[in-house]
Amino acid sequence: MKYLIRHTLMAFCFCAGVAADAQISAPVVIAQDYRLGAGDSIGVQVFQNPDLAVEARVSESGIISYPLIGNVQIGGLSLADAEKKIADALLSGGFVRSPQVNIILKQVRGNQVAVLGQVNRPGRFPLETGNTRVSDMLATAGGVTPTGDDVLILTGHRQGQAFRRVIDIPGLFLNQKPEDDIVLAGGDTLYVSKAPMFYIYGEAQRPGPYRIERGMTVMQALAQGGGPTARGSQNRLKLHRRDAAGQVIETDPRLTDVVRPEDVIYVRESIF
Repeated sequence: MKYLIRHTLMAFCFCAGVAADAQISAPVVIAQDYRLGAGDSIGVQVFQNPDLAVEARVSESGIISYPLIGNVQIGGLSLADAEKKIADALLSGGFVRSPQVNIILKQVRGNQVAVLGQVNRPGRFPLETGNTRVSDMLATAGGVTPTGDDVLILTGHRQGQAFRRVIDIPGLFLNQKPEDDIVLAGGDTLYVSKAPMFYIYGEAQRPGPYRIERGMTVMQALAQGGGPTARGSQNRLKLHRRDAAGQVIETDPRLTDVVRPEDVIYVRESIF
């Protein structure tokens, strides 16, 4: 927060020292540890030196061209570090006695986030704003497919350390876990795996594989398959389930039993 306030105040102060025809776009709100990347659009101002006010786009190699000092490598730097680098170059070159540099991030395009797995439009998407959150990026990717899981895995780096978090997707949109709607950073990856499945066959109306809903019971699983046929019976079910050793165990399930991933439910014929 201190970081954002500093840049907002400096932007205000510099407005007083630039020429009237120097247009300053409103800065985007960014995460405190945001790093400049290729494609980012910035405005650079030097207090009481309007001739050094420029707008630039960071090149693929992370470089901008700046008056008097030429090419400056700022890719991967925070705004504060980039400001210091330009100020040091102006000072060491003898161009400005006491340079006070302010960089305004106008448009974020360099940093991208990958959204993979069971989403409708998987791919890489740019962080258009510095405060893009997990829910925003899921919407950009078209949402989760019908076979997608209820959780996603977010991986990336924060403050130089590897970062991983498992996020409950319904909780994001039902506002049950707002703390999980994390602000994304360049290089993050969102992965939605395939939802756990169960299988139903035999005398079921619609045999086949189905997605397991949370807390799904055998009765609900049977309903998912359309219920038993005229020849089938809901009282004559067989459940095939792997135990911890990987062996398939056959049991006679109760309708209130909870279904587990990879369960196979067999609907047998009625004896009458």
